[in-house]
Amino acid sequence: MSTAEPALIVDAVSHRFGDRPALDDCSFAVPAGSVTALVGRNGAGKTTVLRAAAGLLRPDRGTVTVLGGPFDDRTRPRIGYCSSLYPQLTVAETLRLGARLNPGWDMQRALDLAADLPPEARVGTLAPGVRARLALAMALGKRPDLLLLDEPLAALDPVARAEAVSVLMGEAAARGTTVVLSTHAVADLAGVCDHVVVLDHGHVRAAVEVDAALAGHRLVNGATGDFAALDGAEVVEVRRDETGFTALVRIGEAVPAGTLAWHHPSLEELVLGYLRGRS
Repeated sequence: MSTAEPALIVDAVSHRFGDRPALDDCSFAVPAGSVTALVGRNGAGKTTVLRAAAGLLRPDRGTVTVLGGPFDDRTRPRIGYCSSLYPQLTVAETLRLGARLNPGWDMQRALDLAADLPPEARVGTLAPGVRARLALAMALGKRPDLLLLDEPLAALDPVARAEAVSVLMGEAAARGTTVVLSTHAVADLAGVCDHVVVLDHGHVRAAVEVDAALAGHRLVNGATGDFAALDGAEVVEVRRDETGFTALVRIGEAVPAGTLAWHHPSLEELVLGYLRGRS
């Protein structure tokens, strides 16, 4: 495990929009060089976390530390954020704007990522998936140390999604870039991230390293009358039907003995268990 300082630390952060709480005493850390997913339903607080990390929002309470310090003139050039594009500009003008605004801009990298986009087309006329690809090119053209992406895969078709995932994984591997992306589509996570933060109604339900979490949980199936066998176990979530139950359970070093059926969960099953359960 890396001993490097976390790239992002969210410490006891709370924030409200009027009467609506967006984040409630949230704390977690994102390891440097990781690809970390913020997962949750719409309105869970994912975008609020990303905006706070990008310096676009000051939380009501708590602190957000990026790349070893607060968001300021030192850290700003090292952070990439997929923000809104100017619809009146063309693709080529958008890329040139990136060069003017960012001292470390890598125009060749941005051009490579936008190679098949129509340079004279205005951003406002592009299909949503094409705009998403341009936004990713703008974020990566900055060559950031910390890349923040809000639902980067949602508007992409399956082929473009696979290409975007390949780009993100390559960026993390080649440059050690820390990637933090939000999504409510759990299926997007497989093979993409090595850490997951599960947000639900502004609360952190889990913040885990994927491989360790999958090894440390089991899905348990059994008849209704056998549920008592889980007494004392750390049950994350239980679903019942007419004949039995399925539970997501935290385990220790060994799976408990007994007549229940124990299975390794998928990442999707793990995340959905925390989203449906209440810890």
